[in-house]
Amino acid sequence: MTLTWAQLRDLKCGELEGAADGWGRASNRADAGRDRIEKQLLTGLRGTQRGAAAEAAVGRLQQMSRNLQYVYTECGLLRTTLNSLAHELRAPQRALRDALDDAENLKFTVHADGSVTYPAAGDGLIDGKPLPGGTASVSEAPGLLPPSGLVAPNPNVARAQDIADRVAKAVRTAAEIDWRYARILRELRAEEGLKVPDATWTDAAGDAAAVRDAARGYLKDGIPRDASPAERKAWWAGLTDEQREEYLAVYPDQIGNLDGIPAVVRDAANRDNLQLLMGKLEGRDDAKSETQLAGLREIDRQLREGRQPPMFLLGIGDQGNGRAIVSFGNPDTARNVSAYVPGLNTSLDEDFAKNDLKRAWDTAKGASKYDHSSAAIVWLGYDAPQTPDGLASLAVMGDERAEKGGKSFNGFMAGLSATSETGDPHLTAIGHSYGSRTVGAATQHDGGIPGVDDIILVGSPGVGVDRAEDLGVGKEHVFVGAAENDVVTKLPSKQQSAAGVVGLVVGGPKVAYMAGDIADQADDDLWFGKDPASQAFGARRFPVNEGPPLIGGGGFSLDAHSQYFDPKRDAVSADSIALIATGRSREIKMEEPR
Repeated sequence: MTLTWAQLRDLKCGELEGAADGWGRASNRADAGRDRIEKQLLTGLRGTQRGAAAEAAVGRLQQMSRNLQYVYTECGLLRTTLNSLAHELRAPQRALRDALDDAENLKFTVHADGSVTYPAAGDGLIDGKPLPGGTASVSEAPGLLPPSGLVAPNPNVARAQDIADRVAKAVRTAAEIDWRYARILRELRAEEGLKVPDATWTDAAGDAAAVRDAARGYLKDGIPRDASPAERKAWWAGLTDEQREEYLAVYPDQIGNLDGIPAVVRDAANRDNLQLLMGKLEGRDDAKSETQLAGLREIDRQLREGRQPPMFLLGIGDQGNGRAIVSFGNPDTARNVSAYVPGLNTSLDEDFAKNDLKRAWDTAKGASKYDHSSAAIVWLGYDAPQTPDGLASLAVMGDERAEKGGKSFNGFMAGLSATSETGDPHLTAIGHSYGSRTVGAATQHDGGIPGVDDIILVGSPGVGVDRAEDLGVGKEHVFVGAAENDVVTKLPSKQQSAAGVVGLVVGGPKVAYMAGDIADQADDDLWFGKDPASQAFGARRFPVNEGPPLIGGGGFSLDAHSQYFDPKRDAVSADSIALIATGRSREIKMEEPR
């Protein structure tokens, strides 16, 4: 059916917005139901029941929660689609009404086909009588070829033609908008049945992408991407509840990864975005998608497991090698917050989801022994260097990724400071392996790492500066853990290694290794500068286990590099990290530097 100007004139955009409100209420009810399942029913069931029946009930409740999450997402998309449709239609409707008002004031008549009849006007060149009226039809190129007074001296001709062209343009614009949104709305429908399989989330990911594209002017342009975290917090606080709900439904990826947005909001957005990401990657057969999908599924599994301290998903994405920021404990309400930056070969995969998340979880549990108001974060907000085909060559460990990562890390930490409800939380930045170089880079930006009180460096190949005091928190607040058998803490300087090629297989059975080359026995210069555990660097060295040797009776092992956070394999190191993270470093008996 062809849209007419009369239909556009009489369109009640408020009715579209009323329908949007109805879908919004349905979305909110689904979200409330899901929230009750996750925070009350599942928590209570896990805490009081055991056995096969309880496990079956947990599974059914989790399925119901997943279904309600899908209802929440789709109903939210419908709400925003209708609101965005009303928003876009208002512009051509306003243009049409302005043209009709002009026609009425001039005593012109606008016909159903859009042509405009005008009266006689002006003076004839010969007899001085008014020039006859007529009818202007829609031109082929509205506005491009205005009538010339020499050809049609009646002054009403140009005015009538302008009105006819404006009417036609408004109707054409509205018709295009209507067609575009009708196509989107036809796609926003659920499959029959009570289950929401992975394929359905794949469709939902496509739905969200379509609505995002359509709602670009309505919502996306309002997101303050270039603002400071404090300004973003103020922006979010100034939105209405309906506006927040729409942003969460349509742009969970944007809101969930925006530093300065409260943690509970980021968590809610990212849990939805996690489902959309898994749907997006489902069925792809390239190695990157399969690897990231495995990592996302493991994170999703842990989120549904009900761990304590509770998990908050503060960031998730598939860009680059993947992004994931997970906090154990709410960083906005905790007095003590630590953020751990992983290093070389870290990416969004199953290994990260199992091992790196466990390091933050171990730190959170350890810190809670000393202060229950603690949160521990693992921050994969950058592309750590990846070694080709599993071969770790010193050549891949340049400064560029650390510099970019350090800037992003500072934005995240500024966000923690902005959203904290405790006023002045105790913040600790923890860098492991190449992550310590990233933390070091973060300290060199203007003002250093926002809000950070203490810095912990473990398994570090250097941080890019030669003195602890250059990290901006005072050398007495820089702490180093370096296991005797951790080869990464003894990497030679770039000058020392320039004469030969040194490589080792990370986590693999083979090794290209020359003990005299890889271990810096001559001085305290490492790959990225002075050894943080050295006396010359000037940091405080806390005790750690020496760890298993690189080559021993069991073969090749890098375990000494990876056990700093583990309370079972290195209890003294894990406890030291927990004490520092809670501001109790005075209770640690420090070791002598190298």
